[in-house]
Amino acid sequence: MKQSQLFTKTRKEAPKDETSKNAQLLIRGGFIHKEMAGVYSILPLGLRVMERITAIVREEMNAIEGQEVTLTALQEKAVWEKSGRWSDDVVDNWFKTELKNGSEVGLAFTHEEPLTGILKEYVSSYRDLPRYVYQFQTKFRNELRSKSGIMRGREFIMKDLYSFSKNIAEHEIYYERAKQAYIHIFNRVGLGDITYLTFASGGSFSKYSHEFQTLTDVGEDTIYIHEGKKLAINEEVYTDDVLENLGVTKDELVQKKSVEVGNIFSLGTQFSEPFELTYTDEAGIQQPVIMGSYGIGIGRLMGTVVEILSDDKGIIWPEALAPFDVHLIEIPSKNDAVHAKAERLYVELQKAGKSVLFDDRIEARAGEKFADADLIGIPIHIIVSERGLADGVVEIKTRKTGESKTVQDNEVV
Repeated sequence: MKQSQLFTKTRKEAPKDETSKNAQLLIRGGFIHKEMAGVYSILPLGLRVMERITAIVREEMNAIEGQEVTLTALQEKAVWEKSGRWSDDVVDNWFKTELKNGSEVGLAFTHEEPLTGILKEYVSSYRDLPRYVYQFQTKFRNELRSKSGIMRGREFIMKDLYSFSKNIAEHEIYYERAKQAYIHIFNRVGLGDITYLTFASGGSFSKYSHEFQTLTDVGEDTIYIHEGKKLAINEEVYTDDVLENLGVTKDELVQKKSVEVGNIFSLGTQFSEPFELTYTDEAGIQQPVIMGSYGIGIGRLMGTVVEILSDDKGIIWPEALAPFDVHLIEIPSKNDAVHAKAERLYVELQKAGKSVLFDDRIEARAGEKFADADLIGIPIHIIVSERGLADGVVEIKTRKTGESKTVQDNEVV
């Protein structure tokens, strides 16, 4: 991508009504556009980052036998009445509307009910199980307040995986596989060291659910972490019984603020029973399917990375998530050879398999280009200037450390 052709531009200031650091930096860098509180359009640079996050999550879901689908956002009232979750008294963040024929529909905030209904069409025997189905899909939640940028939106993309197992033992084996897959994801996106497997309320069907909480001062949650065991306890279940069950004591734990970046739940038969999702076992007896659900917000994960991996100059993307591998910066010059050299490097880097954002803007001064590069946060900056032209060198700078070195032209790639 040539920066002169990119329709977005950087901004010195974020909108005055935007208070979250992640959204401020992403808006200023041209990654997202704010439509209203909690609703953001994803622009070219932002989409590239989200696609890289999605690719990591997809790889890990496929590795644990997930089958990808896309379910509908529009949901029939009758489907959700089966589980009792259509009522606003039970779920208070529905977006609901009416079709032209007067039928009431909702915009899905999750997909346990509709997917359970679909599986009923395909599961009848023990031979049909287990099955694991996931999607990346836009969810809608009518949040009362939305002030955390893309970390808590009213419209957002979520990866939701659902497991369908024959029995509790089979479910628990998969639950542990999903847990490990999530740990892999957070390691790959650069948050592994500060993300904790966190014990939380399990509801009616399990002693615990598990959240993945990333430490940050802007987090909405309070957790108590045990550094040695790399685990944490959510404040909602911070009781003496839980501490004893986990084999830890209060003086071993440290209170921290955090943001939830993923969660996994054992659902038991909460949804399979009302939808009559059963199978015939080897003895010919009808049995209810045991379910689990596993969620990660793609935008929330992106926002969390920005909150944590940034400085006073802008974003510092980890290599795995950066919109481009390299930011090639041409320092404007009257010497046409500088531009020719930059163009040549642009082609050579791409031939070598590197994605490149090429700042070829003629009207932008050197200081402006450097400031924009720091704001956008691509890991490697390659700087082509008239000063280096005579010596046949370019400057390579690392965004994270600020360290730079000069290398010969033929060593750049």
